[in-house]
Amino acid sequence: MEDLEKIAKDVVHCAYLIHKQLGPGLLEKVYEICLEFELKNCGYDVKRQTKVPINYKGIEFTESLRLDVLVNDSIIIEVKAVEISNPVWDTQIISHLKLTNKKIGFLINFNVPIIKQGIKRFVN
Repeated sequence: MEDLEKIAKDVVHCAYLIHKQLGPGLLEKVYEICLEFELKNCGYDVKRQTKVPINYKGIEFTESLRLDVLVNDSIIIEVKAVEISNPVWDTQIISHLKLTNKKIGFLINFNVPIIKQGIKRFVN
């Protein structure tokens, strides 16, 4: 769990660095690319738009869910750049954590004046 906490702290720090440099108002894809860059610079294995198969009652379906960012195959990050947050995104992260059996997830909305207001952490 210590390793996960270190990664989680670095995720928040990287989001801060990106927001400080770029500010709000850009497309989600821009923030996602920059987040991948910053986290890789921290030495993490980072995958963007990762497909995760759906397993239901022992059957693996060809349709899959897609994770915005996956860090060290352990932390999920959903990236947003919106003015109004939708509560369903919270449940989406929780569902992703359950379906992937991951412990920590983040919802990061970069379209906020202060990045601290845009970061939500979830634990499974």
